Amino acid sequence: MSTPQPSSTKPYLVRAIHEWCVDNSFTPYIVVQVNERTRVPVQHVRDGQIVLNIAPYATGGLQISADEVTCQARFGGVAQSLYVPMSQILAIYARENGQGMAFELGAIAGSGMELGGVLAAEDLVEVSGEAVEPSPEPEPPAPPKGGHLRRIK
Repeated sequence: MSTPQPSSTKPYLVRAIHEWCVDNSFTPYIVVQVNERTRVPVQHVRDGQIVLNIAPYATGGLQISADEVTCQARFGGVAQSLYVPMSQILAIYARENGQGMAFELGAIAGSGMELGGVLAAEDLVEVSGEAVEPSPEPEPPAPPKGGHLRRIK
């Protein structure tokens, strides 16, 4: 009688690092190896890979399931539906400090073949620039001209 294979840890780790990034006001990025099943804007793919900003302000309807990452995002002002099989995610990391985790390509089957570790910022190359355009942040109000305090004698 064989023991059932446990599920992969990869989706749990991707969700956990995404949550850690959001909780610490970091920008979570995923590095994706694009294949025929991956649905991303091809004009942003470089050397078969794309880096996607999956922060809440940059995506709509983000779902990180055991098998895939799906969301809506804008590229050049055009909304698109993205589909990334979990097996095609190479890394997830915080843009601000490069901390995150890398995975073997295709590691998903719970085979114990996944590699994870902390990435240094210099180990990550943002191949597509800011692929997902964030919503513009409002400008802070300008300080009033001249002082509003008066000296009283």
